[in-house]
Parts: sequence; structure tokens; C-alpha cells
Amino acid sequence: MSKLFEIALGIITSIGGFLDVGAIATAAEAGSNFGFQLIWAIVLGTVCVVFLVEMSGRLAAVSKHTLADAIRERFGFNFYILPLIAEVIVDFLVLGAEIGGVCIALQLVTGVHFQWWALPVAFAIWLLLWKGTFGLIENGISLLGLVTLGFVVATFELRPALPALAKGLLPTVPHQDTAHYLFIAVSILGALISPYLFYFYSSGAVEDEWDESDLGVNRAVAGLGMGFGSIVSLGVLIVAAQVLHPQGIQVDSYEQAALMLTQTFGYWGFILFAASLGIACFGAALEVNLDTAYVTAQAFGWNWGENLHPKQAARFSSVYTVFVFLAALLMVIGTDPLQLTLFSMALTAVILPITIIPFLVLMNDPEYVGQHHNGWISNGVVIFTIALAFILAIVAIPLEIIGG
Repeated sequence: MSKLFEIALGIITSIGGFLDVGAIATAAEAGSNFGFQLIWAIVLGTVCVVFLVEMSGRLAAVSKHTLADAIRERFGFNFYILPLIAEVIVDFLVLGAEIGGVCIALQLVTGVHFQWWALPVAFAIWLLLWKGTFGLIENGISLLGLVTLGFVVATFELRPALPALAKGLLPTVPHQDTAHYLFIAVSILGALISPYLFYFYSSGAVEDEWDESDLGVNRAVAGLGMGFGSIVSLGVLIVAAQVLHPQGIQVDSYEQAALMLTQTFGYWGFILFAASLGIACFGAALEVNLDTAYVTAQAFGWNWGENLHPKQAARFSSVYTVFVFLAALLMVIGTDPLQLTLFSMALTAVILPITIIPFLVLMNDPEYVGQHHNGWISNGVVIFTIALAFILAIVAIPLEIIGG
């Protein structure tokens, strides 16, 4: 019974925690600009991330190593330094974008410009990390993220045509605005196949002291949790396609995106959008900030753990303390949150190859996973994702310049 409860809680919190500023921004822009045409990108990204998250949890449960620990130990620190630097840079930009999402949500509700909210939001994030436990971060905040299911409710209320939805499952390149279409596709994949998810998930499994008896829980949480979470992303895209696209409204700011739910819920749709954006981004900001402290501490062999008192892991705590306030400065100086989000998602796509390649080695190494090594299907998905990651890495920045 306890395992069933753990699975149910894991799935629920995965739904609440899956949607972040990247998923909201890219899905809203995709739907408002191209209707249902980019549904395939969300589905493809979800399949890849389900397999990779499951692998990171399996690695942690069997080997008692986080992904960062295993990469450093198996390949050496000199190899790991490049993924570490890349991850820290991208985490910094993503954290700034997540803080920006919370600030925009507060601006929508209060009318106070988002820049004024940056430091108070950063302080709230830091205080929760300083005083909270991993369980609070993982479950408590993510549970609040279930408010994002309002997008799924709106989807059913709007009753999109099923043939049109099915057509969106097949990749098609439009004759006009092709570069922007491809840029958004790359950004969606970067938002969904985000390296911080793997590092954070494996670190969380070690914090929760998973072992081989938790492999079933891991499979259920990774598959069902991420799968159901992607339904919310699809809901954002579909609602934007149904409400904004017919009116020719292209999402260039979060204020425009806030109109998505008003057709279904009236004025309360505006409030629901602000609540969804704020809570989803706040939860993701906690995880991204914590992830940065995880990978840094694990790289240098420091004490780490959200369940430890800050004095017991002083350098670990110092990393997330400094990091969150530096990231908040991106909003203080007036950086556009939506543009920062789209850029950071494209940059995430650039660093994917160096993050995913180690999976192929680690998940087939008997010293780490023993008899729980990858089968041919899992290896096939990793190889496909590596190939996809190389393509994304090559085209992301040119598409950012041409079509972003």
C-alpha cells in the first residue's frame, strides 16, 4: 500500500512539476503562431524525457550514485567539467526566466511592474530552500502546480476537432515563417528534454534513499507522471491554437498569453492563468536552483542534501544562495522574461549531446546498474535522442538568429 501511495504521489507531483516557464512559453507561442502543427514536438520530447528520467532514477536506485556522481566517477573530472559548466550556465538563464515568470504573474495580478518583484521572489525561493526539506520542495510546491490542469479543462470545453489534432502529430513544415516554426520546435524539445530534470531526479532519488525495490515506483513515476504532465503542455498549445490563433494574436508577451483562458472561464481565466504561471514557475525555480547546488557540490565532492541543515552542507547551501540572487538581477535590469525563456530553451538544446551521451555508457555498465542494464529499446531511444540532440545543437543558434 505504501508503494501505491508513493506512486500516486509521485505521479501527481510530476504533473504539477512538469510544467515550467519553458513549457508554457513554447507551447503558447507554438499554438498561437502555428495552430496544432507542433503537437508532434511535444509528443516526441515527452517520449524521450520519459526514458531518460526513468534511466536516471534507475541508475540512482541501483548504484546509489546521482547522475553527476556517476559521470564524474566513470569518465573523470576533466570530462565532467564541460557538462558542469554548460549545465550551470543554462541553469542560471533558466532560473532567471523562472523568476521572471513568477514576477510577471504578480504583475498581472497587482499591476506592479515585474522588475520590482524580482528580489522578493528570489528571497522567497532562498528562504524555502534554507528552511525546507526535499519532501516539501518535491511534493508540497508541486501539488500546488495542479492548478495548471485548468488548461486541460479548457481544452475539453473548447472541443477541438480530433482530425485537426491528429494531423498535428505528423511533422509538417509550413511554407511561410519556416525559420520561426523550426525555432519553436527546437525550443519545445529543449524545454522538455531538459538536463536539469535528469540531474534533479537522480539527486532526489538518492535523497529519498531509493534502492532496487523502488524500481517499479521509478518506472511508474517517470512514465505516468511525465506522460500526464505533458498533457498539460498539450493543453496550453491547444488552448492557444483555439483561442489566439484564429484572432491572429501571436504570443510576444505573457500579457497576451493571459488571454488564453478568458474565453472559457471569463475574468477568472485571467486569474487562473496568472496563478498557473506563478506557481509553475516558482516550483521550477526551486528545482533549478537546487539542481545547480546539487551538480556543483557533487562535482567537487562536497557535502550536499536539501535534508541536511545548511551548516552541515555549507558550500552546497552557499551555491543556491548566491545563484538565486544573481539570477534575479536578470529581471532587475529589465530583461524580457519571455525572450529570455525562449533563448534559454534553445541554448538547452545546444548542450543536450554532452548530457545524454553518458547515459549510453552508464546504463550498460554492470558496475553501476548490474542486471538492470538497458534493453535494446532503451538503448535505441538513447541513440535516437543523441542523434536528435546533435541536430538540435547544430541548428539551435542559427534558428535563434534567423527565426527567433
